[in-house]
This record gives sequence, structure tokens and C-alpha cells, in this order.
Amino acid sequence: MTDDALTTDVLVVGSGIAGLAAALAAARAGDEVTLATKATRPEGASSWWAQGGIAVSRDDPEQFKRDIVAASDGTADRDAVDVLVENANEAVEDVLFDTLDVEFDENGTGLDYTREAAHSEDRILHVDASTGKHVHVPFLNYLDDREDVDIRDDTAALELIRHEGRVHGAMLESAGAVEPCFAGSVVLATGGIGDLYPRTTNPADTTGDGVAMAALAGAEVEDMEYVQFHPTACVLADDDAGSADVAFLVSEAVRGEGGLLRNGDGERFMPDYHADAELAPRDVVARAVKAEREATGAVTLDVSPLDFADEFPDLAQRCEEHGVDWSEGIPVAPAEHFLCGGVSVDNRGRTTLDRLYAVGECARTGVHGANRLASTSLLEGLVWGLRAGEDAAGNEPDPIEAPDLLERDPDLPDRFASDKFHRLTRVMDEYVGVERDPDDLQRAMAVLRRLKGEVDAYVRTRTSRSLYELRNASVTALLVARHAAENEESVGTHNLVTGGRDERREQTAD
Repeated sequence: MTDDALTTDVLVVGSGIAGLAAALAAARAGDEVTLATKATRPEGASSWWAQGGIAVSRDDPEQFKRDIVAASDGTADRDAVDVLVENANEAVEDVLFDTLDVEFDENGTGLDYTREAAHSEDRILHVDASTGKHVHVPFLNYLDDREDVDIRDDTAALELIRHEGRVHGAMLESAGAVEPCFAGSVVLATGGIGDLYPRTTNPADTTGDGVAMAALAGAEVEDMEYVQFHPTACVLADDDAGSADVAFLVSEAVRGEGGLLRNGDGERFMPDYHADAELAPRDVVARAVKAEREATGAVTLDVSPLDFADEFPDLAQRCEEHGVDWSEGIPVAPAEHFLCGGVSVDNRGRTTLDRLYAVGECARTGVHGANRLASTSLLEGLVWGLRAGEDAAGNEPDPIEAPDLLERDPDLPDRFASDKFHRLTRVMDEYVGVERDPDDLQRAMAVLRRLKGEVDAYVRTRTSRSLYELRNASVTALLVARHAAENEESVGTHNLVTGGRDERREQTAD
């Protein structure tokens, strides 16, 4: 360790709403905060892409709790749900209204609350269908103006610095240079796992970094099998291999306002799958869309029942930019959207390792259980971010001997990382996707173990961001497959099926 090594009171890794909230709370508590993010501001953070909005309790918190638990298939942690809902209004009022002055949509009589799938009432604050960027940008700018917060863009955490069950900081990489950052506390807010799948609504570089780093350091990880797929990602035409590129996410609010799902034969099908039809829980809708695409060749979102261009001008513009004629229906398919599990934390974001916290999508708070209720991710990130940042403050950095990340062998072979990523995403898509077959999960684990072994061999003697991202992705993918194989109960987003396509369609309908 050098005498001029970087030190900080609190190191936050990640710049979504959870990381920003943690940084804000730690700074308010009087700590110096360093926020390291792989993102190049602002589009590189998942929160920026959030469309639907942020759910609040309004004046009926008990019904909000019931909706969260119902959407989770009864698996949500009731104590965690209490924490989320009972702190929702205060956190939103404090940060989004009083501190950031976010201008949420109004309807002439007050705030325009909307509804999404599995919500029993209108309780979602939004800014058109682009809420994320209208929250994220002012939040980032606000912290950037504070002298006690140092935001480091294009900076990746490669590995946690830990000793005897305590985390002392992280190894940070920027522009090819690697240095230790010692901190009194470390807050992981690294987002999701979108890069593990070929179709995702996440931004690039969501490689499961926080989950993998925490797991490799010895932290407990839970519920990794619960990977939520959003049912309505706008997709471009399928290629010869049968895959389709995600153009953009079509907010669940479109279905909340009356949009209808139709199959390739033009038939509305959701009433045959669930009593709530288009507003059924996401896992149900995603499986139904998958089944109908397989059976009829396509699924479109019919927006003719609403004034789409006026109600969702941002989405209408995105359709036009991608050559999609929304008046004829928006072509949609399921895409990986949100990890409901992650690093196990308590109601203050504390992991099982001393001085290590996790918030946002990389954390498993227990709120979502097996399936997340729409528009609760921004809220969870805000509530747990504030609580974790406050709790993380007040610890002095304690520098120790940093790990020696070696760079003694030649550069990686050409296309090594991209080829391995392609192999990983193909396995996850085929075997660990919307539906899972127990035998397929065993096949996936066998392939992923071999892949992780190949990557580990290179990590021992080479240090680069792309290689560590590949390592993190392989560790996280293996955790998802392993947890899925160990869970023999079909619940929420973890759906076990056997047999051919027709049998699977029947199981989905049941």
C-alpha cells in the first residue's frame, strides 16, 4: 500500500437511484463520500431508463402492502414490505419533492397517479413514460454540486478489499489504471444482470458486479433464481436464428391505461391466462407472451384503445425513431428486466460482512420475493439507499494490504471476452430463461462451471475491466442457475416446466 492511496469515509459503487440516495444520506450525516460508477453520465445507469414511475402509499399503505405480497406469490418478506411502504411517502417527499423538486405529471386537479399491473389502485407518480431520467439527472447534478461527494465516472470496482470478515474498500479501475480505495464503509449499488441475457431492458455493462464481488468475498446471497422478465419489450424483426433485438421498453403503464395484447392471429389472449388479463402480475404476462409468440409467431401491443401519442409522447417518438408504426400495434417480447434476489441485506442494507452494504437491484431486501410489483424498484432503491447511507456513515477508513492484481501475461486473445459472453448468454437464454426445465438447469450449470474455470485461469495473471466483468457475469450466472436448480417449487418468476411446446403452453395457462 502506498502512502497516497485513495481513502474516503464511504465508498458507493454505482450511480443509480439507490447509490445516489446512499451517497446523499452519508453526506448529510457528515461523511466524505466517493461515488465510483462504470456509467458515463447519465444514460449508463439503470435508473435513468426507468419508465413507469415510482409507487407511493398515498393514504392506504395496507392495500399497498397487500399488492406487493400478492404480486410476489406470497413470498415477500412482510417485515421488509413494512419498511418499504411505511417509509415510502416520507422518502419521496424528502428527496424527490423537497430536495430535487421533480415535476411529476399533473392532471388539472393535482398529481396524476397512474396504475400498472397488479396494483389495485392508482398510486404511481410519473413523468410521461420517462420517469427515470427526470429523477436521475437532477439527483446526479445535485450531488455533483456538493463538495463532500466525489463522483468518479467510468470507474469500475474490480474486487473488494477484505480481511477476516470485514470489508476495507475496493480496487478501482479507470482508464486502465488500478488503485485501492480504502473506506470506512462500502455500499454496493451496481444494478442488475442484463448482460447475462441476449434480450434485456437494462443498459450495457450490467454484469452482476456487486453480486459477484460480494459472493466472492464471502457475503450471503439469496433468491438468485428470481429473475423477472418484462413482458413488453419492443422488438425488431426476428433474425434467421429466431432472436429479436430489443429496441426499447414499453411501459406497463400503457397496459394500465388500456393497451391490449394480441397474438399473431390478432386475438386478444390475456383473459385466457389470468382474471386480471393485461394487468396480471409480470411473471404471468411474460409467460403468456412467450407462449403466444411461439404458437402464433408474434405478439403486438394494441394501443388503439387509448390516445397513445398524447398520453405517451416519449414512447410514440421512440416508435417512430425505430420505424415502428404504433397504430398497427407494437411488436413485443419478454426481456430480462430485474433481479429480485441478490446480496442478502437487513432493513438497513447491511450484508453479512462487516462494513459492507448493498442497495438497489444487486441487493436482496426481501421486498420482492419471487416477483416484483411494478414501479417499486425506484422506491426500494430510494428507501434502502437512504437507510444504508445513514447507517454506513461514521466509520473511519482502515487501510490494509491491498490485493495484488497481476498483469504479467500477454493481453487476452482477440474476441476472448465477447465470445465467452456470447456463450454465456446463449446458455442463460436457452436454459435459465422465462421457463426452466430441471434437466436443462443441470446442463446450464455444467457449461457455466467450465466457463467460469476458463475465465478464472485468465484472471489469475491478467487485470482488465472486460475480464473482471466476464468473471462477475460467470459467477452471477452460475449462482442464478444453481439457485434455480435447488428450488423445486414453481413460484413467481421461477417457473419449472417439462415437455414440448404444447404442454408448456397448457402449463402456462394453468
